[in-house]
Amino acid sequence: MSARGGWVPWVAGVALVLAAGVVTAVTPPEDALTDPFFTRVAVDDTATSRTLIAAVQETSFADRLTVADKWEADGNWLVIELAVSAPTTEEDAVIGVASLVVDGQVFLASERPPTSLLRAKLRVGTDTVGTLAFELPEGLRTGNGELRLTGEYPTPRLDDVITFPLSLDEVPQETDRELDEPRLGAP
Repeated sequence: MSARGGWVPWVAGVALVLAAGVVTAVTPPEDALTDPFFTRVAVDDTATSRTLIAAVQETSFADRLTVADKWEADGNWLVIELAVSAPTTEEDAVIGVASLVVDGQVFLASERPPTSLLRAKLRVGTDTVGTLAFELPEGLRTGNGELRLTGEYPTPRLDDVITFPLSLDEVPQETDRELDEPRLGAP
């Protein structure tokens, strides 16, 4: 064996190790195979997923929420009014989970208001207009957030999630906000 030919196997071995490292680095983790698909749209646009068509109508902060004479609560509330419907079938057509992500923290829409749009049955071709209320920590009224809407499952697998970016700095503030029952019809 010549001294010149001895380096070829070493170079080939190093090249194979480097190639294996690159393949390992770019291969997504196993759980990424079932991750949800994010459908990102502007806050003034309409988003369509497998089970939902949604558009943000209005956002506001409130110090106090009321529902007629049934319920009231003080706090730091972000209220989001939506117009939602079902795209093709009313089967599984609900907002099962609504979350707000702000600086890596996840806040779920409150189930406390009896008029929440959560789990309201949606119709094909007819908007349901209603509100979601997020109870946030005191003082959290600035920064950037993202509203996420998904169907029936809290951890969607291989399903789509509608996301709207929100600039909390631009959201108007109210002292009191009365929440209405979800209603059918145009916003």
